[in-house]
Amino acid sequence: MTRRSNRRKSGFVVLLIFKAMEITSDSVQKTQKIGKLIARNLKKGDIVCLFGDLGSGKTVLTKGIGSALGVDKHLVTSPTFVLIRKYEAKIPIYHFDLYRLNRAEDILDLGYEEYLFDEGISVIEWADKLGSLLPREFLKIELRFIGEKKRHLKISASGPRYNKLLEDIHENFGN
Repeated sequence: MTRRSNRRKSGFVVLLIFKAMEITSDSVQKTQKIGKLIARNLKKGDIVCLFGDLGSGKTVLTKGIGSALGVDKHLVTSPTFVLIRKYEAKIPIYHFDLYRLNRAEDILDLGYEEYLFDEGISVIEWADKLGSLLPREFLKIELRFIGEKKRHLKISASGPRYNKLLEDIHENFGN
């Protein structure tokens, strides 16, 4: 992994470009902690898109994000039957679960763009179901199984705001 910075060393400008960050979690608690570390740097209007198979830890990660922002982790559940839940927090959280979405266009009826570009943080489970409606810029988190309790998380960025966010998240993991 590389980082982007414009620090001068010995008269040279050093440019490091962030590509992706990979983490392994071996428990629900650690996955929630990863969510909390990610949430430290989230701001109004940020979009976090989650990709992964059923049971890979998308909702668990969202619980960690919500918890860090002041939402009781027991209130954060998969909104599968309602497609979206709003959690009141330091910054409102819009939690989308698109598992049951048949066509990407169906989400337009919910006015999902109003949520994405509102004053809250949007966390979208099953973001791959958005197809061409996927936002241009977002933080991408891919979760996959590597054992019964272990998960592999790959965090990458799409867009300048999210490149900076990825760098900030990386720094959080060192502290």
